[in-house]
Amino acid sequence: MIQIKNAKELEGMRRACAISAAALKFGGDSIEPGMTTAELDKLIYDFIVKHGAKPNFKGLYGFPGTACISLNDVVIHGIPSHDTVIHPGDIISIDTGAKIDGFNGDNACTFACGKIDSEAQRLLDVTKEALHLGIAQAKAGNRIGDIGHAVQSYCEENGFSVVRDYVGHGVGKELHEDPEVPNYGNAGRGPRLVSGMTIAIEPMVCQNDYHVVPGPGGWTVKTRDGGLAAHFEHSVAILPGGPEILTRGWEDPDFKL
Repeated sequence: MIQIKNAKELEGMRRACAISAAALKFGGDSIEPGMTTAELDKLIYDFIVKHGAKPNFKGLYGFPGTACISLNDVVIHGIPSHDTVIHPGDIISIDTGAKIDGFNGDNACTFACGKIDSEAQRLLDVTKEALHLGIAQAKAGNRIGDIGHAVQSYCEENGFSVVRDYVGHGVGKELHEDPEVPNYGNAGRGPRLVSGMTIAIEPMVCQNDYHVVPGPGGWTVKTRDGGLAAHFEHSVAILPGGPEILTRGWEDPDFKL
C-alpha cells in the first residue's frame, strides 16, 4: 500500500533526509586513496550517530554495514570490507541513509577517487543527469512509468544500459515502501503519482550490458560482463507545486546541517 504523508510527516522526512544527505556528502569528501571501504563505512556511521540518528541500512535484511560501498564493476550493495582498498582512478558508489523520529532518508552518489578516465566520467555524468530527468517527471498526475521512461531513454541514447533487477521504491516510516520505481518502462503506465507520496529514485546504470550477478548472500551485485556501473539516488516528495528533492544537500557544496 502506498503511504501518503501529511505536512507533519513530510517535516519528519525532511529531517531524516537532511542527515542522510549530509552523511553521503561527508562520505564522499572523506574518500582517499589507500583507505579501505570498512574505514569509510565507519566514518559514515560515526557521522550519522553524532547527529542523533540511526544508520538505517545497518542490520536491514542482515546487511552488516552502515553504507553500501560499491567500487567500479559493483553496481550496488557492496559490503564494506577491510580487504577492499580504494585506489586512484576508482569510482565509488556510496548508498546510505539515516532514520530519526521514525522516518527514513535514502540517497546515493558515485564518486571519483582522483582522476578517472573519460568514459567513466561520462558514465557518472549521464547517470546523474538521468536521475534529474527522472525527478522532473515526479509530478502529481504523472505515472511511475514516466520516471522510468525518462531515465531509460536518456541512458540508452548515450550508449549505456539500465539495470532491470533492482529498482527504486517508496520511502517513509519504512526504508522500502510501495510503490516500486523502475528505471525503465513506458510513459503513462504504472501507479499514478499523487501529492504526499515520497519515493526514492535511483538510476543504476551500466557501461555495457545491464545484466548483473549477485555475490554471496545476495550482496555485492556486479555487472555480469565486468563493465563499470554508476548509482545515483535522491529521496523525493511529490508536492502540488512539483517534486521536492529531500536529499538535495549532497549536491550542494555549501550544505551543512
